Amino acid sequence: MHVANRIQALKEELDRMGVKLIAVSKTKSPEDILEAYQAGQRAFGENVVQELIGKQEVLPKDIEWHLVGHLQTNKVKYIAPFISLIHSADSLKLLKEINKHAQKHQRMIDCLLQVHIASEDTKFGLDHVELIELLRTDELAALRHVRIRGLMGIATNTPNQKEIKEEFRELKTLFDGIKASFFNDAPYFDTLSMGMSADYKIAVEQGSNMVRLGSTIFGER
Repeated sequence: MHVANRIQALKEELDRMGVKLIAVSKTKSPEDILEAYQAGQRAFGENVVQELIGKQEVLPKDIEWHLVGHLQTNKVKYIAPFISLIHSADSLKLLKEINKHAQKHQRMIDCLLQVHIASEDTKFGLDHVELIELLRTDELAALRHVRIRGLMGIATNTPNQKEIKEEFRELKTLFDGIKASFFNDAPYFDTLSMGMSADYKIAVEQGSNMVRLGSTIFGER
């Protein structure tokens, strides 16, 4: 089954459920991405800044680029002119840096706050207490060129579907609570990015409205 066929089938399935598809194109060639683009896909996710810049330069300009991997503060300046959504904002320091470079380019950069929901220690993200503390700071409120669009989380890499389901459910509950407490009058706080190729169906069942799929679209690396 070619990339185009996979994209079309997935988009139909996800569109019906009101879920946005981000095609994770890390390690994929511009030719692979173009095949998905020609099948109608416009939102692509990368996790390495250098790779993202190289692709952005040679691919169609109406592609919506998402940074789905961990972002270091010293790399923000390279993607600030064009990035559509940063999924992995996990500190006030990083958000300030994003704001600084967004201001230079006279634009607003949309961000998701990454929440640590997995049982592994290796994954990035804020814990619940850190998240609430961040949202309460006047410093965050003062950032005029960053817009918090929602939350992102990565579940534990485990065959235990019950554990994955509980992690996603917990993040959806947190998302709803944060929306009610901090973004009640903000229609733009609308994105819950959870679910990758191995677990996106569980994520969608638990309330995800944005999924990040790589091997499901492009095949195994």
